[in-house]
Parts: sequence; C-alpha cells; structure tokens
Amino acid sequence: MDVFLLKSKIHRATVTGGDVNYEGSLTISGDLMDKCGLHEYEKILCGNMANGHRWETYVIRGKRGTGEIILNGAVAHLGKKGDVLTIMSYTTASEKKAKKWKPRVIVLGKGNKIVNTRGI
Repeated sequence: MDVFLLKSKIHRATVTGGDVNYEGSLTISGDLMDKCGLHEYEKILCGNMANGHRWETYVIRGKRGTGEIILNGAVAHLGKKGDVLTIMSYTTASEKKAKKWKPRVIVLGKGNKIVNTRGI
C-alpha cells in the first residue's frame, strides 16, 4: 500500500506581488524551488496565514535570487503583498519507504531569505 506524504514545503513565504490577469499559478523564485525540491508545473497546496484561505495550483519558476512569491490569476484575490504563505507539495511512497521519509523543508525570513532547513 502507498501513502501520501509531504514532499516539499516552503514555510513563511512572504507574497511579493500579484497579477489577477495572468492565467494562474504561483511564481516562486527559482533558488527557493531548487532548495526544497519543487519542479516547475508541480501541483502545490498553499495556505495563507493572514486570512486562512487555502488553494491548489501549480508552480512557475521565477528568477533565481529574487525571493519572488507572486499570486497569479484567480488566487491573486486570495492574498495580497505582505501576506505569509505555507506552500506544500506531496508524493506517494510505499509504507516501507514512508517509515524513513524526510520532507525537504525551508523556512523563510525577511526578504524571503532561507533561515532554516530540514531534510535537505
């Protein structure tokens, strides 16, 4: 039997902008994606710590080193610049592999700079 597990997590990501006219998705700075193992177009679950909204979308790679976290399309209505998000992706694993599983987690601080990592 397979189980669903947390694969990647960006905790305390500060929204840097939004574009309601874009087709959809969440733009994430490429270096942050690489550090926690997110892939472009990967499905993610986002939680806005400022207002409690949660939504699913997919990732678009932003420019490396910019710290950008941009709400695109309809989800731009679910948050604003300065809101803090938790961004998560999931995977499946066998029960045997799940017993030793460690997700790749990054915690961000001011300017969306990495202040802590786990499982990396």
